Amino acid sequence: MSAKQRKMLVTSALPYANGSIHIGHMVEYIQTDIWVRFQKMQGHRVHYVCADDAHGTPIMLHAEKMGVTPEVLIEQMSQEHQKDFADFNIAFDNYYSTHSAENRVLAHDIYLKNQQAGHITTRTISQAFDPEKQMFLPDRFIKGQCPKCKTEDQYGDNCEACGATYAPTDLLNPCSVVSGATPTKKESLHYFFQLGHFSDMLEKWIHSGALQKEVQHKLKEWLTEGLQDWDISRDAPYFGFEIPDAPGKYFYVWLDAPVGYMASFKQLCDRSPEINFDNYWQAGSDTELYHFIGKDIVYFHTLFWPAMLTDRCRLSKTNGRICTWFFDGQ
Repeated sequence: MSAKQRKMLVTSALPYANGSIHIGHMVEYIQTDIWVRFQKMQGHRVHYVCADDAHGTPIMLHAEKMGVTPEVLIEQMSQEHQKDFADFNIAFDNYYSTHSAENRVLAHDIYLKNQQAGHITTRTISQAFDPEKQMFLPDRFIKGQCPKCKTEDQYGDNCEACGATYAPTDLLNPCSVVSGATPTKKESLHYFFQLGHFSDMLEKWIHSGALQKEVQHKLKEWLTEGLQDWDISRDAPYFGFEIPDAPGKYFYVWLDAPVGYMASFKQLCDRSPEINFDNYWQAGSDTELYHFIGKDIVYFHTLFWPAMLTDRCRLSKTNGRICTWFFDGQ
């Protein structure tokens, strides 16, 4: 590699395998594709990977409604998504799925390294439970009033009106999106990622030049409020990866979804001997990692994802280019 040639790994936000690609989605992929083509024309070594985000309760319930297994549903959606991308000449170097052996191995590896480093804890929590469907309700399957600004019809994880984040049990006048029933509360043991352990690292990272000023300001608000433990587990029934040594407990989709970037790249490396996976993700790598995403998933990509990677990739000890991010502004 020449002195001027840069080594770049580029991703777009993973489309959810629960529905079709719409034009708003496509804008993001077209933006990324144009940027990648430009960088390749400059002679840089660039790999553009993506995947379907294939886990979670919505997919499980959608498949049930269609009378198929979740695996059948996500395969159908993958074929549809890839056809749509091909119709728009989006030139991925690899397109994959988060429901893969590679993603399971990598998600387990990241989780276990964080567990061994003391960043995972457990505690019993009270959760929203649908008494008619006899299942715990994920954040996006509860709606109600935002506890901060009181806006109606907001989901159980964050308010689209004021941007507040909260626990589903904090919603006012909640109802189940699945059945319409008023949720009850039921206790369950959950696993948490202690995001606050990474406050100092994240404080330094957000001022490293990796983010736009507007995003820095938003992250500063979250850091000032204090970073809360992140609930990374969900109870069965759930379509996803079971947590190691925790029968009946599954990784929350947002834990293994970003790991899907790595898994897609790993599949590319496995069939391309000239590309070494560890050379892109090990400590001290000169890789420039670019994520093209919308503002609605900034929280996960700029707080949880860098923190999750720290003990696997020694992210805080790498140069500032390992985690550089672009946002599509959608």
